[in-house]
Amino acid sequence: MPVFHTLPEWLAHLETAHPVGIDMGLARITRVKEALGLRIDAVVFTVGGTNGKGSTCAMLERILLEAGYKVGCHTSPHLISFNERARINGEIATDAQLLPHFEAVERARNSFADPVSLTYFEFTTLAIIHAFAAAGLDAIILEVGLGGRLDAVNVIDTDCAIVTSVDIDHTQYLGHTREEIGFEKAGIFRPGVPAICGDPMPPKSLVAHAEAVGAELWLVGRDYHFHAAKGQERQQWDWSGGGRKLNGLGYPALRGANQLLNAAAALAALQAMRPRLPVSAQEVRNGLAFVELPGRFQVLPGRPAVILDVAHNPHAAATLGQNLENMGFFRYTYAVFGAMQDKDIAGVLQHVADKVDHWCLCDLPTERAARAADLLAKLEAGGFRPGPDATAACFSSPEAAFRDAIERATENDRILVFGSFYTVAGVMAYRATQAN
Repeated sequence: MPVFHTLPEWLAHLETAHPVGIDMGLARITRVKEALGLRIDAVVFTVGGTNGKGSTCAMLERILLEAGYKVGCHTSPHLISFNERARINGEIATDAQLLPHFEAVERARNSFADPVSLTYFEFTTLAIIHAFAAAGLDAIILEVGLGGRLDAVNVIDTDCAIVTSVDIDHTQYLGHTREEIGFEKAGIFRPGVPAICGDPMPPKSLVAHAEAVGAELWLVGRDYHFHAAKGQERQQWDWSGGGRKLNGLGYPALRGANQLLNAAAALAALQAMRPRLPVSAQEVRNGLAFVELPGRFQVLPGRPAVILDVAHNPHAAATLGQNLENMGFFRYTYAVFGAMQDKDIAGVLQHVADKVDHWCLCDLPTERAARAADLLAKLEAGGFRPGPDATAACFSSPEAAFRDAIERATENDRILVFGSFYTVAGVMAYRATQAN
């Protein structure tokens, strides 16, 4: 059995330990979970959906922390450091906090005559949950990696499931329609357990599955409601559901058109779990005011304005386009864009192209990525034509693309960095080196 002494050694090993990067199914991880003897006493929230998962997790986490609870939060992927995937009581877990649990999963995996092979995501998810189980937490928040029904986090029976939104993404694994994908997302629902759906137009398959398994389904617009406070649009909003009303709430600190939908779903989940994790109205207000999440329509201070957004599918790009529209006037918009080749790149560009004047297209440091030249071809196929006020160029990295944008942009312009997590992470890392 290999034993590694640092977290980077473990992660390097796991990247090549399983034959394929994504291997859907719960049979292998369930065997290792049982060998671990994993027991969780905390309240578990499982958060799935096409978009809005990270924001919803962050709001749940912040409100619960404001209420004084001990909270673990597992999200993915990370931007800069793997450790971002595991937060314990609001702090990113250290290597020392995680290493014993990597070793525990490896021992459990090798406890069989024929050791069980786990993917990078399966192994690390088990290790993080094992760390949470040992930390004496009150609540654990688990973000689904891909889909729901066959995702690694679904090896844990949830106390409250949330599906934020359902749209077209990961079609090679989840299906090609909202109905097919909705069924996969609904796989995190459990009998007799609250199932929150924040999508205003839920697929029939999701509703039918909730009914089939006997989940306690909460639908936005039916079982819980939210709206801008009368005369206070863009300043305050009201929420009601489960016999409770919260009036005059401040807008979440996370920017963007869909954040009220995400916040409303988070509040529904907290209301459903109120008998076990009560939170006051003031703790809700504080949580919404102090929540932070890098890379989700994150507008950095300074000029030119720099916006970071990991929008990488058409649904997220539509929201991004709306958010850009609401920002006010800028002379030019420069866009640093890189994406995975299996994404609906044309669909993403369709929602953002009319908001961008100058394109800085980039390669990304992974074989799964589309080449910048391919992005340019998609842009041109969508109708882009160069001119005095419209340019497009290809670069070898997000850093190089961002440097070009910074050199050309004035303080009256804005720079949008979007697409894959790799795109945003590359620019964040570059900016960090420039600040030191």
